[in-house]
Amino acid sequence: MSDDPAATTRPKAAVLVTGSELLTGLVQDANGPFVARELGGLGFEVSELMLVGDRPEDLRSALDFVSGNGIELVVTSGGLGPTADDLTAEVVAGFCGVESHLDDDVREVINAKIARWASRSGFDGAALDEATRKQAMVPEGASVLDPVGTAPGLVLRGATGPLVVVLPGPPRELQGMWPSALSSPPMAELLAGVPHAEPRLLRFFGLPESEIAATLREIETSGEFPELARVEVTTCLRRSELEVDLHPLPGAEPTAEALADRIVEVHRRNLVSADGTTTDELLARALGEHGLTVATGESCTGGLLAGRLVDRPGSSSYVSGGVVAYSNEAKSSLLGVPAEMIETHGAVSPEVARALADGARERFGADVGIGITGVAGPDGGTEAKPVGYVCFCVTTADGGVIARDPQLPGSRSDVRERSVDLGMHLLLRAAGGLPRG
Repeated sequence: MSDDPAATTRPKAAVLVTGSELLTGLVQDANGPFVARELGGLGFEVSELMLVGDRPEDLRSALDFVSGNGIELVVTSGGLGPTADDLTAEVVAGFCGVESHLDDDVREVINAKIARWASRSGFDGAALDEATRKQAMVPEGASVLDPVGTAPGLVLRGATGPLVVVLPGPPRELQGMWPSALSSPPMAELLAGVPHAEPRLLRFFGLPESEIAATLREIETSGEFPELARVEVTTCLRRSELEVDLHPLPGAEPTAEALADRIVEVHRRNLVSADGTTTDELLARALGEHGLTVATGESCTGGLLAGRLVDRPGSSSYVSGGVVAYSNEAKSSLLGVPAEMIETHGAVSPEVARALADGARERFGADVGIGITGVAGPDGGTEAKPVGYVCFCVTTADGGVIARDPQLPGSRSDVRERSVDLGMHLLLRAAGGLPRG
């Protein structure tokens, strides 16, 4: 293990996402989570993730705040457009103590990108010239990142303080520019000194956080892992799965691996993957390896499960099709559910869920069929079938049947989303990616 103290700690980074529209709740931030994940994977500790309005004094205050907390890297997003409230480049230049100048080369790049649109739209006049001029103002000493849209990115550092990476606000542009930001000379130099330790990600389904917390307390009390303090363990519930992220400091990788193995050993019954592979990836792999196709018969989820299945490239090789059979008439006419079955057991029942699965499988000639019917709410529940009661059934061409009828918590959207999550897991089990049962 290195004796250099810098090799045993992770450098701190901050992410500042600008845009007053984000503070109103009308637009959901996608850039902060993306940048934070990327920085964590590079070995940084992201200690601040802030949403900041478009007011220049707010951004400057945020920059001053994070720079006083030992931050080595700040990544901003947004505020690089042509309008009057797009002031991020100007504020960052002031923060770094440098002046800005018009970069003719950058201006030509922007002009080339918008020339066809400007000519076709008829907006190629003085206003557009002023807009491109504004976007081509570059702080002294900054590395310029070629625009993905019309706004170039910037990487710069003042005489003191953190390195600042300035990226555009549209997620497509930010993510498209990210590789260029990492390869820019100032960023590459910083990354060369970042100690890197490979994290370990575990995924569990049907396991509450309290169980992981109890396991970690028992391990800590046992004293089995002397370097346990050098492994950061975080948990997060995402798509109904409990993600356990073990992030070791450099040199503590063996402890993290041993700790991960112990957690898996204790909670193997609920394990989805021990290497971070997602349920969607596992299901696509299992269907492909076994040459299986799947069809869906959905009621309360309204096609959300089919949408999740086809979200992956290449899904046409294993998704045969799906039917949204919301009304009782649609269940009967489209998927062959007997009307007398619905009348006897109700549209929300294990019997109808199985009939939906069989009907979907037979209609599309698929190997695996899944049926989902439930009471999503907020109304329509009864004492016998309360809001959140959802019936699932997966049937296979070889006679396999997997059925569940839980009561799922939450709002209408929560019930529907959790139904999709459970449906994916049942399909994974039926496809051989998890034990049946």
